[in-house]
Amino acid sequence: MSTVRLLSRTAMVALLAAGAASPLACKRQEAPPAIGERQDQGERPMSMKITSSGFAHGAPMPARYTGDGQDVSPPLAWSGLPTGTVELALICDDPDAPRPQPWVHWVIYKIPASATALDEGIPSSEDLSSPPGAMQGLNTWPAVGYRGPAPPRGHGVHHYRFHLYALDKALPLQPRLTKAQLLEAMGGHVLAEAELVGTYQR
Repeated sequence: MSTVRLLSRTAMVALLAAGAASPLACKRQEAPPAIGERQDQGERPMSMKITSSGFAHGAPMPARYTGDGQDVSPPLAWSGLPTGTVELALICDDPDAPRPQPWVHWVIYKIPASATALDEGIPSSEDLSSPPGAMQGLNTWPAVGYRGPAPPRGHGVHHYRFHLYALDKALPLQPRLTKAQLLEAMGGHVLAEAELVGTYQR
């Protein structure tokens, strides 16, 4: 009887060992990811949102905001800023322009985190009093401030991306930065991004 019991115990040990080595058992033993750990480290959260009362996302922009109209900047508003946002920056460009790089229409930055919107018709000045402390950079023309859509006639629909960035610190910047210079300065300080797209064609 002792031999039988010994064999039974040996068999049980073997079965338990086999079960522990099975993929299912290994999966159960894996530690869960830490709270807040992102599996896709290359992605940024997109809970922040930017909108315009002048046009809907993906819809045509009224001529008022283009080179065929009054050429004033559209009203913009945002919500859902992440915790730790200190200031904001915004770039508007056209990736459909017939050139190697997108055509830049607007570069504005050092927008305080307390601001929730940009009024229609932001003046084309380097330093702004509203929002207080905001500065404007150079578009592709090059000129300071906003210049609206003016795509080549017959070139089809162009998409104008208003890209908002939430930053974790107040960057020591000067006016008249280009898009490339602003992106370089923001490197490592972007907490979240949001995008509004308007279209236009001639």
